[in-house]
Amino acid sequence: MPSYLEYQDKLKEAGIDNVLIYCVNDPAVMMAWAKDQGVEHWELTDDDGFVSFFADASSGFTAACGMEMTHEGPTGKGLLKRCKRFGMYVVDGVVKAVNVSEYEGDPAGDDYPDLTLPPAMIKAIKEA
Repeated sequence: MPSYLEYQDKLKEAGIDNVLIYCVNDPAVMMAWAKDQGVEHWELTDDDGFVSFFADASSGFTAACGMEMTHEGPTGKGLLKRCKRFGMYVVDGVVKAVNVSEYEGDPAGDDYPDLTLPPAMIKAIKEA
């Protein structure tokens, strides 16, 4: 998440108005994470900053995007309805590019999140 704040100017140059970060979690956790990261907004309003945090408590958005993590590793440990690590470029409600950090032995993309970080997303935006 911090890299999205660091790359804010380059993302704006690429045409990005807002970065929306969400997790399959409850709003209280997302508010606490936003506060910890120095992000003032945890829901999008007209006067929001560049980065906003959202909660997908029921994982409905995750399922609708086809991004549920179903790998046996996490689900075998009882981690159900989790989300893959992904970055999505959306223009006026139309998905233009999607990058997913999901690798064999690393289904959550925790060890290799590169495809979802700003440099890779800026490249995807330019190619879209």
